[in-house]
This record gives sequence, structure tokens and C-alpha cells, in this order.
Amino acid sequence: MSAAHDTHGADDGAAHGTMRDYAIGFALSVVLTAIPFWLVITQPLADKGLTGGIVVIFAAVQIVVHMIFFLHMNAKSEGGWNLLALLFTAVLVLIVLSGSLWVMHHLNTNMMPMSHSMADMP
Repeated sequence: MSAAHDTHGADDGAAHGTMRDYAIGFALSVVLTAIPFWLVITQPLADKGLTGGIVVIFAAVQIVVHMIFFLHMNAKSEGGWNLLALLFTAVLVLIVLSGSLWVMHHLNTNMMPMSHSMADMP
């Protein structure tokens, strides 16, 4: 077996995490999980919609933390293709979600109301 064909040690240009990076990522993940958990359990905010919004914001920040510290996604890894694929996926998800919500809203708005006599029928 030739050593020239061994690609286990090849460097693809991606940044590999250090123990310090993993520790920072872990600490941020714990904090970004504990704060929303505390908000939901203790309910210090009177408005549940505000609490839900804050939880969603913390979830989005935690996704970014995981991509940076654990998946090592940045503009340099694999020539920027990882980041480009991520952005493309995010745009597609945004289009699908917004389109689905738009269709459901307009279906709900434009549906004929059901009369009481029809609702009582088996």
C-alpha cells in the first residue's frame, strides 16, 4: 500500500476545531439553552408571545453557534461552497414557508362560512 494514496491526513482547507473552540461552543450552547428554559419555566414575562419570540431568537442564535463551533462552517471551508449551500437552503426554506403561510391565509380568508345547519349534519 502506497503512502501517496493515503488521504486521511489531507488538509482540505477547512478549519479544524481546537479543544478551546469546542469548550466555547459547549458553554454558549448551555447558556443559550438555559435562558429560554428558565424563561418558559418561571414565566417572568406576562406576554406569552414575547416569551415565544425570545425562545425562537435564542434557537436561531444557537443554530449559528453550532454551525460555527461544531460544524466549522465559514467562508473558507471547502472554498465557500458550504456557506453558499447553506444560504441557498435558507432561501428555499424561507420561500416554502412564506408561500405556505400565504396560501393558508388566503384559503382561510376566501372560504365560504359554513352554515349552522350544515355543521350539525353527520
